[in-house]
Amino acid sequence: MSCGCSSKLKDGKAIVDHVKSKGKDSIVPAVAHEINCECGETFTLERVIMNCPNCEMTYAVTPCSSDDRNKIKLAGINYA
Repeated sequence: MSCGCSSKLKDGKAIVDHVKSKGKDSIVPAVAHEINCECGETFTLERVIMNCPNCEMTYAVTPCSSDDRNKIKLAGINYA
C-alpha cells in the first residue's frame, strides 16, 4: 500500500475493503488510538480494522495513515 492511499478512500467501508484486499487487516497501527465509540464505550485501536467490543461498530484506517486519528473512519456495525 502506498502512502496517501486513504485520500482516495472516502468512507470506512472502502477502507476496510481496500485494507482486507491487500491482506493488511491484522497490522498494528502506528499509534494505539483511544476510540470513543458512538455507543459510549472507550477502547484502544490495536489493529487497523477493529470492532468496538461493546456494540461491534467497525473502525478502520489504512496502515500508512494510522498515525492520524482523523483518518479513522466508521464502517458500520460488524462490517469487518
